[in-house]
Amino acid sequence: MADNEFARLWGVEDVSAFLGVPVHTIRGWRSKQYGPPARKVGKHLRWDPSQVREWFNGLGADAA
Repeated sequence: MADNEFARLWGVEDVSAFLGVPVHTIRGWRSKQYGPPARKVGKHLRWDPSQVREWFNGLGADAA
C-alpha cells in the first residue's frame, strides 16, 4: 500500500495556502479551466496534494 494512498485531500483553502494565492483566484481559475485538477465530492471541491505539486512543478518560468 502506498504511503499517500490515504493522505488527506485538500480543500480550496489548502490549495490557496500552498500556492500563496487568494481563494478567489483558485475559484476563478476553475471557471477558466486552469489550475491544478480538482474533483467534486458531493458539493465540495477536493484536490490531491500530489497532483497540485505536480501541476505546480510543471509550470514553466514564463507562467508568472
